[in-house]
Amino acid sequence: METAYQSDIGQQRSENQDRVDSFTTDAGMQLDLVADGIGGNRGGDVAAQTTVQALGQRFLKSAPNDEAAAKQWLADQVQQVNDQIIDESRKNENYQGMGTTLVAAIFFNDRQKIVIANIGDSRGYIMHQNVLTQVTVDHSLVNELVKNGDLTEQEAAVSPQNNIITRAIGISHDAQIDVNVFPFEPGDQLLMCSDGLSKTVDKQELTQVLQSDAPLKDKCSVLVEKANAAGGPDNITVLISQNDQER
Repeated sequence: METAYQSDIGQQRSENQDRVDSFTTDAGMQLDLVADGIGGNRGGDVAAQTTVQALGQRFLKSAPNDEAAAKQWLADQVQQVNDQIIDESRKNENYQGMGTTLVAAIFFNDRQKIVIANIGDSRGYIMHQNVLTQVTVDHSLVNELVKNGDLTEQEAAVSPQNNIITRAIGISHDAQIDVNVFPFEPGDQLLMCSDGLSKTVDKQELTQVLQSDAPLKDKCSVLVEKANAAGGPDNITVLISQNDQER
């Protein structure tokens, strides 16, 4: 597995509250994480950093060894870190209301499947045979309105409510994550990102960058540059993992 990632403050933020990392066990299992913090007084930064570090360290100590275990592990670990962040926010008034979105992916040794979990509006995409598919569903007010027929997708794209999320770690003791399993074949690419990328760079541009023969680190840099060129209204974080097994 080849992996690269990059995080950028953007053009209009005073600090970067996104966090990204990738952890690989001695047995060759891998966990990719992207978190987008929520809250002032560095609260969002603390929530995102705590989530990424806690999940990464626990994965290195006790990585699940099959699909069913991975799904349960993600649900259990997200719930534990959720409670940890809520407790910390209650102890420190500066961190009240802090939280974070999360998209996480677990790869097994054989690289044939990928387990993806998300909460909030950070996203995961899979590039397979030059077709890019979003494999996570945003937990956002706008998305709920679209599903209910109260907004069209065109209206949602320009809605002033498109920054309101309906789920996140640290918001309530019931942290409901979505967990799904997808095939991940040789040559496939995983793209995970915060909404600083997905809300500024459209799917066609994402596809064009991933289709290129550039190294993964260069693809990350190009995507960050595109988001900043579009105004960079938020922190921008992108991670790309590619199944580098032979076809």
